Amino acid sequence: MKVESDMKPIVSMQQVVKTYRQGKVDVHAVNNVSLAIRHGDFAVLCGPSGSGKTSVLNLIGGLDVPTSGRILVDDVDLSTLAASELAEVRKNRIGFVFQAYNLIPVMTAYENAEFVLNLQGVSEAECRERVMDTLKAVGLEGLEQRRPDEMSGGQQQRVAIARAIVTSPAIVLADEPTANVDSHTAESLLDLMQQLNREQGITFLFSTHDQHVMDRARRTIRLHDGKIESDEISD
Repeated sequence: MKVESDMKPIVSMQQVVKTYRQGKVDVHAVNNVSLAIRHGDFAVLCGPSGSGKTSVLNLIGGLDVPTSGRILVDDVDLSTLAASELAEVRKNRIGFVFQAYNLIPVMTAYENAEFVLNLQGVSEAECRERVMDTLKAVGLEGLEQRRPDEMSGGQQQRVAIARAIVTSPAIVLADEPTANVDSHTAESLLDLMQQLNREQGITFLFSTHDQHVMDRARRTIRLHDGKIESDEISD
């Protein structure tokens, strides 16, 4: 069933093109993509390697800029922003969960989760309340003072999820979040993210090859050669 809604989207991609130059050849990583992600979506971008799913995620996250077209995130037109302003959007409106966790190794779980709140200028008391509540929500109560090298891969990814959601972003972008963990841990992480989506209304958009992630999604956006091949929601 094709996705249709009158709700204002959190993310709106409008005829977006991203072209890279490889030698003398132009490669269209994203080719005229129009896409809306709405509040409460639990959606995946999937497709073969080179289909454009990571490029789409990076464009939405302001980590890359389109060759043409418009991208709006939480009503902010990314195409109008300078690099410093894009950084502000990433800091305040977008949560990221990466395949490689990207935790700061010398910081504890608490400090990693707190880091973006400090950048936002949140008070110490509010930081503590929000970080402790978030670490508890992701199942890390009692592990706040452990550094990444003292934690399992699954625990590290839970810290990454906590860091992504502690700022109450408009959307969480997750790039292959289960790639570096075993299947049991992957299922546990997916349980967690589904619970956060269901109970707190957090919007998730995944880029993935993992069939387990695709099976959990309520919306599946398939890409091929930089174009949307299908966009369906499950019953």
